[in-house]
Order: sequence, then C-alpha cells, then structure tokens
Amino acid sequence: MVAPAGYGKTTVLAQWAERNGQAFAWVSVDETDNDPKVLLTYVAKALDAVEPVGERVFDALASPGSSVPGSVIPRLGSAFSSMASPVALVLDDVHVLHNSECRAALSVLADHVPGGSRLVLAGRAEPPLRIARLRAEGKVLEVGPGDLSLTREEAFSLLRNVDLTLGEDDVAELHRRTEGWPAGLYLAALYLKEGGPFGSAAVSFGGDDRLVSEYLESEFLARISRRHRTFLTRTAVLKRMCGPLCDAVLDMSGSTPALEDLERSNLLLVPLDGRGDWYRYHHLFRDMLLAELHRQEPGLVPVLQRRAAQWYERNREPEEALEYWMKAGEVDSAARLVGALAFLSYQRGRIATVERWLGWLEDRAAMESYPAIAVLAAMFCALTGKPAQAERWADVAERVAAATSLPDGSPSIEPWLALIRALLCRDGVEQMRADAELAARTMAPGSFWRITAMMYRAAAHLMAGDLDRADVLFGDVVAEGQAAGIMFGPCIALAERSLLAIASGDWDLGRRYLSEARSLARGGNLEDYPPVTILHAVAARMALHEADRPRAEAELTRAQRLRPGLTYAVPHMAVQARIELARCHLALFDLGAARTLLREAEEILVRRPRLGVFVRQAADLRAELSRARGSSALGASALTTAELRLLPMLSTHLSFREIAEEMFLSRHTVKAEAMSIYRKLGASSRSQAVGRARELALLDK
Repeated sequence: MVAPAGYGKTTVLAQWAERNGQAFAWVSVDETDNDPKVLLTYVAKALDAVEPVGERVFDALASPGSSVPGSVIPRLGSAFSSMASPVALVLDDVHVLHNSECRAALSVLADHVPGGSRLVLAGRAEPPLRIARLRAEGKVLEVGPGDLSLTREEAFSLLRNVDLTLGEDDVAELHRRTEGWPAGLYLAALYLKEGGPFGSAAVSFGGDDRLVSEYLESEFLARISRRHRTFLTRTAVLKRMCGPLCDAVLDMSGSTPALEDLERSNLLLVPLDGRGDWYRYHHLFRDMLLAELHRQEPGLVPVLQRRAAQWYERNREPEEALEYWMKAGEVDSAARLVGALAFLSYQRGRIATVERWLGWLEDRAAMESYPAIAVLAAMFCALTGKPAQAERWADVAERVAAATSLPDGSPSIEPWLALIRALLCRDGVEQMRADAELAARTMAPGSFWRITAMMYRAAAHLMAGDLDRADVLFGDVVAEGQAAGIMFGPCIALAERSLLAIASGDWDLGRRYLSEARSLARGGNLEDYPPVTILHAVAARMALHEADRPRAEAELTRAQRLRPGLTYAVPHMAVQARIELARCHLALFDLGAARTLLREAEEILVRRPRLGVFVRQAADLRAELSRARGSSALGASALTTAELRLLPMLSTHLSFREIAEEMFLSRHTVKAEAMSIYRKLGASSRSQAVGRARELALLDK
C-alpha cells in the first residue's frame, strides 16, 4: 500500500483489521527502528502475540553475535511460515526504513508468508520488495492513491460526519480541487468549520499540491484560541504524548484534559493505547504543526526537546531521553547516556542502534572531548569484527585522555585505557599483562568492565606460560562473575579451565568445566557470541577424545559460524581459537581446513607477533601439518573468514553489487569469494550454495 501522506493508509488497514475477523500482527515503524534486531524483535513479538514463535527466534534476536541474514531471518521466517492459523502481518510506515539490512530482511520475509496469511507493507514510497517478480507470480496486491482517494459520495459522508453542511456544487468543487485526497478534504472541513471562507479552502487544496499550503496552516491555526494553538504547535515536537509529558514540555498543567478534548474534537490525534494515556498526531498534521512552530518560535524547539529529555530521564526511560537530547543537539547529555547505554544495548544485540549513537557523536567531534566514549567505541568495534575502527578509536582515547566522568564510577579513565590496550595487545604479552593487572586492580568494583579486565589478566598469564596462575585467575573470574550475575566472563573462563585440565590429562575435570561453560552459554544466550568459539573448540576436543566424530564435526561447524567475529582486534582469542580448531581438524585428517585456520592465525600473528605461547603453538602446528597425511581437498570446512562473512549475505535478495556496497568491498571481490564458496560447497549456483550451507548448519534453516 503506497500513497503520499494523508491518504488514510493506516485508517484503511485498521478498518480491515476490525472487520476481517482474521488475526492481525501490527508493527508501526519509526526512525529508531532502523536497526534490524530492533525491527525484527517488534515483528517477532507481534507474531508471538498471535501464536508462539519459539525461543530460538528471540535467542537469535537478543544475541550480540548472531547474524541477521544467517540466523535471525531464517528462524523468524520459519516460525512465520509454520503458523497454524492465518495471520496478517502489517508493517506501517515502512518508508522510514533506510537501513539496508532492515529492507533486505523484509524482502526475505516476503518469501515465508504461509498460505492464507498476508504480509502488508504500507508507506509513502515503494516498499523494499522485488515487486516485478511478485507481480509476475501473481503474489502481490498493490493499493495506491487511486484506490484510496475518496469518491464524491464519500466526500459528502466525511463532511456530514464533522457536522458541516455544504451544497452539492460546493462539495463537488472541493472534491475536484482535492482530487479526493482524504486529508485535504478533512482539513478543509475543519478549516471551514472554524469559519474560514469556502473559496480559500477550495483553492488551497489544489490537486497539484499534496502538502497543506502555508496559507491554510496559518489560517487554520489563526481561527483557534491562542492557548489551543500554542498547545498544538509546541507539543508537535513529541513523537508520542501523554498528559504529564506535555505538562513538563509546556511548563504548565492541564494537558491531560486538553488531549482528551482534542481526541473528541477531530481525527488528527491518534490514540496509542486503550486507556487514553498515550497519543500521537496524524503524521501530516504534525508536519504542519512543526512547520508553524519553526516559523513562529524557532528558538523554542530545542528548549522543548530538552524538557522532553529531562522528563524521560526522570521517568527512567533513558533511551527515549537520549533521542531527545540528540534532537536538541545536546552533546554533553547525549554522551553521558551513550556511555551508560551502549554496553547494555550491545549485549542485547542492538548493534545498529549503538552504531547510530556513536556515529552521531562522531559527527559532532565528540570523541575528542569524551575519551570514555572513544574507549566504548573501540571495544564495541573490536567485539563486532571491525578491527581497523577499533584501533582508530583506541588511539583517539589515548590521545585525548583526561579527567572525565566515567559511567561505571571508575575514579579515572586510566583503567579503561589499560583495558583497551590489553584487549588489542599491540605491545606484546608482557605489556598486556601489566595493562590487564592495572585495569583489574583500579576498575570500580561495580563496573561493567571489571570481569572483562579480570579475564584479560588471566589470559595474559596463560599467554606468558604461567598456567597454574592462569588457572587460579580464571577461577576468580568464574566466582566473581557468577556472584555478580554475569555470564560471559565465567563462560569463557570455564572453557579455558577445561583446556588447561585437558592439557594436564584430567579429562574428567575438563568435562565438568565444559558442562558448566555450556550451561552458562545457554543461560546467558551467548551461543552466537564470537568469543564462545573457544568453547566449541574445547567441546570438539572432548568429542574426539570420546571417539564421537559426528559430535566433533557439529561443534566445529558451530565454531565455523562464529569465527569471522574474531579478528586481530581480539588477537589472543582469535589466534588461540584457530589453533585449537586446527588441531581438531588435523585429528580428523581434514588438512584443508587445518591449513586454512593456521593461515588465518599466522596472518593475525603478523600484526601481533608477540602473543607468547601462541607463537610457539602456531609454529608447532605448522611443522605437524607439514608432516601430516590426509585429505587436502578444500571442502565446506575450509571456508575462509572472508567467505564465512559473505555466506549469510548470499541468502538475501541483494545483488552482488548491493552486497559489495554493504560490505565495503569491490564487486569483483564479492564475485570471486562467491565462486570460491560455490566450489567448496559443491554448488553450481547461489541458491544451491545457500541450500547446501543450510544442510551443513552453516546457516539456519
């Protein structure tokens, strides 16, 4: 359903939902939904309210490491296509979606609509679907302005419903001028009802102008009371409204009855709940009011936005507050809330949202003034597979470090800087150990980074060859992390303790640690988190020891899906995991996969040559591989990190050119990697490669 503002798209769909009798799952999209995990969470919740979609869908959505095309969309699509009862899934205002992952996700979701169900996309512009193919297959119904325009009889009915009586010729003229544009007719009716002359109304709504003219805006608002006009224009800065919020923004009382009067008087205020607490203006009406506010009181707009931000903070809705601080251009307050929210939002899988916040601050050169935010950006980029950006932000943080307010309560930024230095390990294992010791010792007791600092300290001792001390420190991570209700650090620490137990020959102890690590990974929804690669490597080692080849191969496949997230920005995790995985493939006589993994480890060691015992382990593995005999064929297990990153994108409907733009690669590179994927998967086409990847569990079904 595609039409300009004011054609009644939402109204028509709401009436259809009311009269159809079928189950409806409704998502109203706005600008902040330009994060695929956020958008698809709303979709999943809407469908789940009709029929349970299963925990696997929500697990993938909540995981910071899960791939949207590789895990989230297949699981959500499968749940949608398996729904027992017909459902209409409505996404309203999809024109505000500009995030390419969001748009691609909706395109793929269209392929999973079960028989009898509908996917409805409504907006002001062409939706993100392959319309030509759907038309050819007879699978799409298109509704446009011609279908939504009011007939002359409907125009009569609309005018009667607002208690406005006009002669037949006047109605015909107004209908001709507006070309049946519903919003135009309705606003003209309100204008006339307030005493405006008919001639002005008819001229102002010429069919060649789809926006309300400035003349009508001023004339319409001039005919209502000053107090009423002030309420309308100033509250238009709000995306949604309730009485107390409006009181705070207007610095006055009485907003609740004012909203109730507005709802009764016209259809331009849309209720958002059944209790009459929250409302929003019709989008077109809000645009008109905002235009008037910017003309009449431009300096007041940021003041009103600041008041909204303060109200949301007082009411413990920091994300809403952050959006208004950003709209008001308040860098200090926005940086403060980004510092408090970024880590938690990342843990919830809202990667694009955090990127948007950090991008906003970067555009305003805020990183130079807020080294703590630069550290957060460095850590965020390191953990999301963006090593070059991680190093850049770490350098910025070091360069501008100064006394600053830290969101975790640490007395200075030095432990934060030490933490990011330990993670990047650019100066070798001894410096990593010193930095990790400093971070663990000086980090605020309640800091969300404290367990991470303890983890890096234990890892530094492991890399230095001090295995007994490393085991004790990993034990401290487990104890303190579990006491604080933190899953990630203890999960990785238990996997490391399992490896240490196996190395000493105590397989029973290793099995116990591995079981505990698995339990934490499941409980903390960490199974799609790249650092958990090491857990799968340990589990594969254990399966091989127990002569369970199928289980070992399944664990190696799970690790394969996660490995692309481990880059040289987390060098100790990246190299150790690849060495352990290569050993497992070598034990399976899969030399092609083992050599691929060793080559990737050695590429990281070129950048980070002083990683302690891992350097020797890589050299030993290289020597062992040179003597080994087995299959050197490059099958699915030998997919490179670059190919594994590309693989989920092949499951979308993006062309190679669009994939190249999304991944910041050349089209030639994408095509060459795709051809290599086809060869290793034994496929002759893109669709065959995706199907084969799903059979092998490299992509979710």
